[in-house]
Amino acid sequence: MSGNFKPTEHQHIRYNPLKDEWILVSPHRCQRPWSGQVEDAVEDQPSDPKNPLKAGALRANGQRNPIYTSTYVFPNDFPALLERVPEPPEPDHPLFRSSAAKGTCRVMCFHPDSSMTIALMSVEEIVAVIEEWINQMKELGRRYTWVQIFENKGAVMGCSNPHPHCQIWASSYLPNEARMKERCQKDYFNKYGAPLLVDYLQQELHRKERIVIQNTEWVAVVPYWAVWPFETMLLPVNGKPQRLTDLNEVQKEGLADIMKKLNTKYDNLFKCSFPYSMGWHGAPTGPNHTQGDSPHWLVHGLYLPPLLRSATVKKFMVGYEMLAQSQRDLTPEQAAERLRNCDHLVHYKNKVM
Repeated sequence: MSGNFKPTEHQHIRYNPLKDEWILVSPHRCQRPWSGQVEDAVEDQPSDPKNPLKAGALRANGQRNPIYTSTYVFPNDFPALLERVPEPPEPDHPLFRSSAAKGTCRVMCFHPDSSMTIALMSVEEIVAVIEEWINQMKELGRRYTWVQIFENKGAVMGCSNPHPHCQIWASSYLPNEARMKERCQKDYFNKYGAPLLVDYLQQELHRKERIVIQNTEWVAVVPYWAVWPFETMLLPVNGKPQRLTDLNEVQKEGLADIMKKLNTKYDNLFKCSFPYSMGWHGAPTGPNHTQGDSPHWLVHGLYLPPLLRSATVKKFMVGYEMLAQSQRDLTPEQAAERLRNCDHLVHYKNKVM
């Protein structure tokens, strides 16, 4: 039967070499006619004057934000990680292990205007965001093993505040995702003598099946092993930067450009402010890691959006996904094609009717 296999019609599993795991792809579930149904979406509403992220706002801890005009970073008022806490005792049984977890959490505002998103900001404003990401990575990376930059956008992702912002959590340990990627990329490098994601990118540039958009410095691709329906990965084309702190000025400009265009495509897909979780993965940091010390790593950005069929129909990770393995209906190639065909130059909010 292998000669009759069609990846857009027949279920199969795909391997994710970054995480040493498999995903079930069930494209036959999408064979019924579908024309990109668009339903009325509830747009995120601009925050009220008491929004704690606004310039000049009074936060819950009694501190007032400055009248910032670009980016602004402050300590999270309700952090999940603290710098000074007692360490847990030694386990009395190997099945009940615990370990120290120290760190710090920060909030970073992208822009003073609560109605703004990356898709609506200028390239210059996005460059300022990238520059501040790098500043935070440099500072926190001197002390902590992992610095996780992430953005939760939209109420469907649990974000109750529409103000454009992200979070930065720095930890004394490698989180699970980072630990798995560190192992898998190192194993690949030791076996093949090249970074896994560098080899992967070359294959994607050659095959062109899953590329959504690219410029001279970056490529946005729906990974072959993508879990979320319209998941994308941002990869640098030139050089082998291991961390955001390795980017040069041209790469920063190119990144801002492709972030704006990719987010515009996302919003234009279902004519809504597209929700997602996104973040950056790069080589570990901390006192034991220095520039150029992790040749198996290539820095990459991840966009993980939940929407599946329309602005109000999302993919849920339940049942089989929680108890067995991740599963998707839409193939990564189909998702890439739909995103590729979306306009990236004019945002739907700015189109003249």
